[in-house]
Amino acid sequence: MKSLDRYLQNVRIKQAKRFIQKNDSVLDIGSVDGIMFEQWRGYISKGIGVDPTLDKEIKTDFYSLYPGYFPEACPKGEQFNAITLLAVLEHIPTAQQSQLALNCHNYLLPKGRLIITVPSPQVDQILEILLKLKLIEGMSLEEHYGYKPEDTERIFAAPLFSLLHKEKFQLGLNNLFVFEKI
Repeated sequence: MKSLDRYLQNVRIKQAKRFIQKNDSVLDIGSVDGIMFEQWRGYISKGIGVDPTLDKEIKTDFYSLYPGYFPEACPKGEQFNAITLLAVLEHIPTAQQSQLALNCHNYLLPKGRLIITVPSPQVDQILEILLKLKLIEGMSLEEHYGYKPEDTERIFAAPLFSLLHKEKFQLGLNNLFVFEKI
């Protein structure tokens, strides 16, 4: 991962942390290398991460990372205070989004929070330029399909979730959504 990729990732992690409470258990879908858990060491009680780009399972003293896709790669029967999907939803095909919402609901404890960041549509053009200039690695950029941030509220709507918070950040290039399990 290049330094600009890491910077952009860290901005999303910082935004998400505002909605994580001390000692929460967190499931991170699209965890990459677990850097979010390392940054939250001593703040959260435990973390589970799932990412299809991982080559092997990684276990530490308070978090575990599993290669594969959510929910198949997740330990069964676990529930969490929060689930994060940071720059992930734009990679999920439209036909799978309703099932994703249901799966997230099933993995959350009552009143659990779902924290999502998605880029604005114009970001793809910017990322393509940065990729050509070799300033980013553009992880899985080919999977973007023109996701519209306004669809997020429809996907994670009642009766499964209620919207707690939404905002734009990074000059409007990114969107943050926080939902609560109903």
